[in-house]
Amino acid sequence: MNNVFHFIAHKTSNIMGSSWAFIVALAIVVGWAITGPWFGYSDTWQLFINTGTTVLTFLMVFLIQNTQNRDAHAVHLKLDELIKAIGPARNRLIDIEDMEDEELEKFELEFKKLRERLDARKRPSQHQHPHL
Repeated sequence: MNNVFHFIAHKTSNIMGSSWAFIVALAIVVGWAITGPWFGYSDTWQLFINTGTTVLTFLMVFLIQNTQNRDAHAVHLKLDELIKAIGPARNRLIDIEDMEDEELEKFELEFKKLRERLDARKRPSQHQHPHL
């Protein structure tokens, strides 16, 4: 069941993310708007587009979330593999996305301090003159 859902979600995501899907959706909305006077801008006419877009949006949320989850999971696995492959890297960072917020904040602060130290090294001191 999961494989079938993934296949459908992946294909639908690719199709719905295309420029052709946007053009078709735009054409439907323009066609709906043009028919307004013919239907007298009735409640049924308005209900048609509201119901259609609501149902489509509802279904697309699940498909988009599925593809986002799979993509994020794949990226995490790739990053975990890189961390594992680099000798001096800390293996504690593998599965960092599952850590508590406090642990993440500690790592974030540590990397912020590291960036600041590296930036300070890159800046020429006031006593040095850059070469022209």
